[in-house]
Amino acid sequence: MREVIAIIRMNKMQATKDVLAEAGYPSLTATLAYGRGKQKGLYINPLGNVKPNSKKAAIRFIPKRMLNIVVDDESVPEVVETIISVNRTGMVGDGRIFVCPIHDSVRIRTGERGDDAL
Repeated sequence: MREVIAIIRMNKMQATKDVLAEAGYPSLTATLAYGRGKQKGLYINPLGNVKPNSKKAAIRFIPKRMLNIVVDDESVPEVVETIISVNRTGMVGDGRIFVCPIHDSVRIRTGERGDDAL
């Protein structure tokens, strides 16, 4: 089992949920997250133009959505590609995807373990 953690733009949340559900992965956990990448946040001048080198007004942490999806090992490539297909714009801030190992899972209601608990 693997956990796919995706940090995506706020406005891509609904489209990502829809595409994952259509691909057969309806179960996920979504949380509101704030962060920044290599660009160190956004700098906005008083006219509203975004200029990375201007220090007039700063948004240090940008609101994002963090999705956690636990799937079997064979499903990881499909889930990752599905998330990328919806979220890639080619612009700074498209997000990140991390894949982490999961050693065990337990369904509390039934006591099922491992892949059966998914």
